[in-house]
Amino acid sequence: MSVAAAAPLRLRLLSHRRAPLLLWLGAGAAAALLFFGAGWIGLPSGAQYTICAFRRVTGIPCPGCGLTRAMAALARGEWLLALHFHPFAPLILGEAAALWAAIGAAVVRRRPFTLPPGLLQQLVIWQAAALLALWLGRLATGTLPW
Repeated sequence: MSVAAAAPLRLRLLSHRRAPLLLWLGAGAAAALLFFGAGWIGLPSGAQYTICAFRRVTGIPCPGCGLTRAMAALARGEWLLALHFHPFAPLILGEAAALWAAIGAAVVRRRPFTLPPGLLQQLVIWQAAALLALWLGRLATGTLPW
C-alpha cells in the first residue's frame, strides 16, 4: 500500500473513532438549544393548563409541580423565580448535566457507563425522601406553586 492510499484510510479510522463522541456532543448541544429555547417560549400556566394527573385529580400540586416552570426560569437566567417555583430545580439541572458529562466521558473512553453498585438506588431513595419532605413542608406552609 502506498503512502497516499494509507492517508485516507487513517483519516477514516480517526473519524470512525470520533463518531460516538461527536454524536454525544451534538445530542448535548441539541438538548441545550431545546432547553434554552423552551425557556423563552412563555407557555401559559395555571391549573387549567396543567398536564399533571395528580393535580387534575386532587386539585393539589404534586411534589414535582413547578419543576417545568422552574426549568424555564433557569433557562432565562431567573434563578430566584426558579427557586420560587421549585427549590430543587438547580440541583436537578446540575445532576442532569453531571450525568451527561459522565456518560460522555464513558463514550470517550469507549467503556460502558456504570455506577457503583447500589448508588443509583440510594440516590433515588434519598431524593424521593427529600422531594416528599419538601412537598409536605410547602403544602403545610401554603407555598406550593399554584
